[in-house]
Amino acid sequence: MSNSRKLIIDLSEALYNEFNEALKEDCKKRSEFIKEAIVLYIEEKKRLKRLEQMKSGYSEMAKINLEISDMGFARDIKEFLEYEAKLSESDFNNDNHSEKRRYILC
Repeated sequence: MSNSRKLIIDLSEALYNEFNEALKEDCKKRSEFIKEAIVLYIEEKKRLKRLEQMKSGYSEMAKINLEISDMGFARDIKEFLEYEAKLSESDFNNDNHSEKRRYILC
């Protein structure tokens, strides 16, 4: 017993004519042509689905990367501000132990 199935399809007159033209160009039997067309269609659908999944994944990773970079940036700003505060409170070497001076850094 064969593992193949028969398929009956209805085509518009215009599509039927294009189908026959394509058969002439490719010099193939109808069943072979239709099998290849179905395989190509299924492969293309799978490819498009993978592309959509990749787009979704890259979009999700972009959000995660932005959050990570924001966390690092916030930490860097905090450390910078602490550093500036320490600089502005530091004594000069030649000020003979006077009170600490605060300067606004620009």
